Amino acid sequence: MEKLMLKEQCIVVVGQQPWDIDIGSNCKDIALEFSKKNKVLFVNTPLDRITAIKRAKEEGVLRRQRIIRHEEEGLLKINDRLFVLYPDCLVESVNWLKPYFLFDFFNRFNNRKFAKAIAKAIADLNFTDFILFNDNEIIKCFYLQELLKPTLSVYYSRDYILGTPYWRRQGLISEPRMIKKVDLCLTNSAYLMRYCQQYNPHSYDVGQGCHLPEPVNEYPVPADMAMIKAPLIGYVGALQHSRLDTQLLLKMVTEKLHWQLVLVGPEDEHFKTSELHACKNVHFLGNKAQQELPAYVKAFDVCINPQLLNPLTVGNYPRKIDEYLAFGKKIVATTTDAMMPFKDYVYLADSPADFIRQVGKALAEPDDDAVLGARRNLAASHTWSNAVDAIYRRMEQRLSELTTRRKKK
Repeated sequence: MEKLMLKEQCIVVVGQQPWDIDIGSNCKDIALEFSKKNKVLFVNTPLDRITAIKRAKEEGVLRRQRIIRHEEEGLLKINDRLFVLYPDCLVESVNWLKPYFLFDFFNRFNNRKFAKAIAKAIADLNFTDFILFNDNEIIKCFYLQELLKPTLSVYYSRDYILGTPYWRRQGLISEPRMIKKVDLCLTNSAYLMRYCQQYNPHSYDVGQGCHLPEPVNEYPVPADMAMIKAPLIGYVGALQHSRLDTQLLLKMVTEKLHWQLVLVGPEDEHFKTSELHACKNVHFLGNKAQQELPAYVKAFDVCINPQLLNPLTVGNYPRKIDEYLAFGKKIVATTTDAMMPFKDYVYLADSPADFIRQVGKALAEPDDDAVLGARRNLAASHTWSNAVDAIYRRMEQRLSELTTRRKKK
């Protein structure tokens, strides 16, 4: 099938992650790729009342408040094909409500407010016959399909969100209903595809994209790593106790005192108070700008992904693995369903003790050019261009089916 067949369409992207997020975002990356051939409206999630109160002094919240008061323009032009909407509405925080019918009643009210803000932007941009692409948002976007009436509704499942208490509270009912009613479900892993297929036969794995660094570029050793002695065992990414096994890391650094564990990324409260901070061979280097990260990855002797085994992580696509492989790096990772496609390129571990053994093995084994090249080639196949081409193919196929069905009526 010809690449990039879906052209000159109008696509409205909604989801969990806002445009002004300070970490990597599938939703943003997909929207940017969409905008190369289509007109795109990226819609930020509306401000809810609890966030407005708890984070009242944050600039992101202050900006949204100004937009709600119409003191600042909420529809921004990024380029000729891409626009970002900050909705001029405040929605109520309803996720805590019980029973479900009460939550659903007020959530429908929130969705109407949100849809009204989106509809105005759609009209201002003269979007017609648009595609609605929903990035894993099952509450604030639950009724947008009915309210906005897109020609194609797509639900993109990139995380098993029911693995977290917040989403599980209403999501046990909401997400299956969402998956069932949309025209098309797309996922970034086979695990999530199988999950979605329980509710919707039009569910497909389209893979994952990532921004790959240029390994040929010069990446000097970062100043805050210059005095850390080898061997360097490194992790780059958000340090979240719900996803990463802190006990595994603690076992590793207390058993292997000459190994230096380097952790690059923002910490949650659990990590900030963990025993790892008392270990002399653990180095927390903090959050870094996206463009700085390749230099850290290049400096590591072994890259790691020490995931906890839980519903949240077992099917989650390991985006950072591609970023490590782009440098041909040796990688040790916890065995999960989503890691199986990488099994020939990564050292997989089934327990903390095995994880430590695999790091030792990775440090000891030499690499040759063929191995390095194979790792880099695998990463190079996981581009956003390839992933979005797969999305385009599935969307065009489903649009064709729906168009044929509508003509028969």
